Amino acid sequence: MPTDYIPFRETNYFSDFICNYLDQKPELNDFYNRFPLLENFEAQIEEKQSNIDDHFAENRQVLVNTLTSQYENIETSDETAENIQSLASKNTFTITTGHQLNLFTGPLYFLYKIISTINLTKQLKETYPKYNFVPVYWMASEDHDFEEINYFNFKGKKIQWNSEQTGAVGHFETKGLDEVFEVISLEFGAGKNAEQLKTWFKEGYLNHNNLADGTRYLANALFGEHGLVILDADDSELKRLFIPQMQKEMLEQTAFKTVSETNKKLEDLELKIQVNPREINLFYIKEGVRERIIESDGVYSVLDTDLTWSESELLEHLDEEPERFSPNVIMRPLYQEVILPNLCYIGGGGEMIYWLQLKSNFEAQKVTFPMLLLRNSALVTSKKQAEKLENLNISNKDLFLDRHSFINKKVRKISNIDIDFSEQIQHLESQFKGLYDLADQTDKSFVGAVKSQEVKQIKGLKQLEKRLLLAQKRKLADQIERCTELQEQLFPGQSLQERNTNFSELYLEYGNELIPEILKALEPLKGEFLILNLE
Repeated sequence: MPTDYIPFRETNYFSDFICNYLDQKPELNDFYNRFPLLENFEAQIEEKQSNIDDHFAENRQVLVNTLTSQYENIETSDETAENIQSLASKNTFTITTGHQLNLFTGPLYFLYKIISTINLTKQLKETYPKYNFVPVYWMASEDHDFEEINYFNFKGKKIQWNSEQTGAVGHFETKGLDEVFEVISLEFGAGKNAEQLKTWFKEGYLNHNNLADGTRYLANALFGEHGLVILDADDSELKRLFIPQMQKEMLEQTAFKTVSETNKKLEDLELKIQVNPREINLFYIKEGVRERIIESDGVYSVLDTDLTWSESELLEHLDEEPERFSPNVIMRPLYQEVILPNLCYIGGGGEMIYWLQLKSNFEAQKVTFPMLLLRNSALVTSKKQAEKLENLNISNKDLFLDRHSFINKKVRKISNIDIDFSEQIQHLESQFKGLYDLADQTDKSFVGAVKSQEVKQIKGLKQLEKRLLLAQKRKLADQIERCTELQEQLFPGQSLQERNTNFSELYLEYGNELIPEILKALEPLKGEFLILNLE
């Protein structure tokens, strides 16, 4: 299992802001609590313990009871069952990742998020043996962006589930997925690995009534043996624990004030803001509806509905039916940290940015802000692809070039003539320097003429270079095509493999070895992009 690593900045697929965070640039210090270094977890544990009030033991038991109920009809590994029960102990802490309920897991990075989480808990157990650490996958069951999750890509094809249902996607009935099953049965073909994929899809989506239950089944099938705990926080008793924070949000508009101020500071650092707060950052969920709660002149209402309350009526309703209230992207992280004994959140680049917008709101709500860790990223190559890369003399770093730069570099590398005119241009510039000196000493009015001639001749050289490069591209077309085909296999649509490809493509080839091999390779605290060759 040969591996190679590339710094995130050198891949050119990650923003300067995220790379600056990874480099621990001092201008970002105010936006996070502690950087995710192994030695920093002890202080995070101590802070989390000190900020947990006397009632948190009861909260832990509510969490355990909820999880026990959610796992009631699902085959649970001993490791997961033990992890669930351990959450009642004050010495147990969680490491959490979250993700949408993408059809059949969606892109590969779903796996990398969860594996990063599992591996970090293992590393923490070795370093801090007196504590227990539980990996948690937080299902984004209350999300309502169905079009973002209703498909997955398979070998260049979009496998899509069409449905007219609305509201929180976790509530969606799985009707219509039998038609998708017919499609994937043909696409996956025959064989042991294909049959396993079909079984997972059928058991997950055709034998469960809603998308949340189907997703739980699938994630448990893939990772249950590694102790993963899957949480659906769209739950009345869990939301009851969050009532104080939701009440403060509705009455005082806490997040709007704090996050808006933070956004101004981040904009000064030229960050493109991921999310903007509303005056009230809560939705209302009811019978296919998930719409914003708004307030006007003391009257609270649900957008695009007839539902209205006075302040006292709203608070009474919140107390009676907290499950009707749903945190948006600004409040969801706070909800997570209120109900979980969590130390660290693992997410992608976009998630990291919006989490960095939220620390001030946590402080206003007196909730400990977690450590933030960028999930592992990886490019998986097969033995055959690795051999082709070697034969075509393509380095791992070359693969990350955009298509135009990739082709030009390959043409220059494999051409039998020198197509780099930079030396000639440099020599020409040196000659013109002498002409500038001569013009200065004789008649300065000729400086403009010299400059014009320099620009003209350098432009001519660059044009010759382009024409020669184009001629060589035509001459070497077959070799270049082989190179670009290979890059396209590994970077479909000129995007990272992990953001496009579904795990089923790799599982068809590697079967049950796939996840264990990735588990062995990913190092959550390494902070570099992994190239993994699976043989």
